[in-house]
Amino acid sequence: MTYLPYGKTAGGPWTVEITPSVAGWTYSGLRVADLTGEPVTFETGDEEMVVLPLSGSFTVAAGAFTADLAGRASVFDGPSDFAYLPVGAAVTLTGAGRVALPSARATRALPPSYVPASDVPVEIRGAGQASRQVNNFCAPGVFACDKLMAVEVLTPGGNWSSYPPHKHDTPNPGEAVLEEIYYFEVAGDGVGYQRVYGSERGRIDTLAEVSSGDVVLVPYGYHGPSMAAPGYDLYYLNVLAGPAEERSMAFCDDPRHAWIRSSWTGRPTDPRLPFGRTS
Repeated sequence: MTYLPYGKTAGGPWTVEITPSVAGWTYSGLRVADLTGEPVTFETGDEEMVVLPLSGSFTVAAGAFTADLAGRASVFDGPSDFAYLPVGAAVTLTGAGRVALPSARATRALPPSYVPASDVPVEIRGAGQASRQVNNFCAPGVFACDKLMAVEVLTPGGNWSSYPPHKHDTPNPGEAVLEEIYYFEVAGDGVGYQRVYGSERGRIDTLAEVSSGDVVLVPYGYHGPSMAAPGYDLYYLNVLAGPAEERSMAFCDDPRHAWIRSSWTGRPTDPRLPFGRTS
């Protein structure tokens, strides 16, 4: 089970509800909800979570902690502010719009916190038609968690990202073992495509046409490219977690295609980037 179309994992208030047990792994999870102003209450249990507005604005309350998230009009409107919730929290979430809760099973209870959008680093990677934008809101070295890592990637129509194909499934120097979730949104009701294929860890063979709300799971194997169809900008939220004590998103390129990175030297990036605000 790698490709999960919109609604496949819906349950309760969640249009997407992926727990480690649903995914058949140990750490990574994701919930997405479309709220219309009615409150949603839940407990984080043994997971740490981030409350990330995809569109709209929200208020998060967990015990004595509260945060008003200004959010954004859409995922193509620049980074959003967000809130971090630790394990063992009882939460009430209110607001109107679409909200994502990337999560990971964790053992340390870090304090809840709020991060403004202006503190989210924006990175432009690649060049030419491999240009893409990465909002590193919950990356290692940017925001402290126990296990959870999450970033947003925005790819202009016609471009490829998650490219060259790479993996993080083997405990080697320079490579972390991670479970990864791709959650997609596509501008203008368009489509994109996601490739996942096997490595020494095992066979996997997925080429999925993805629309807004769809999910692709990557338990192991090479993943990429993520392809934005011409005319339709592509967004995905990556959620990653693994067994290592120290959080790392280290990866290993498919050796057949690793040379592509060096071809970007001196080439301009796509002038359509960045999307939205960057400060």
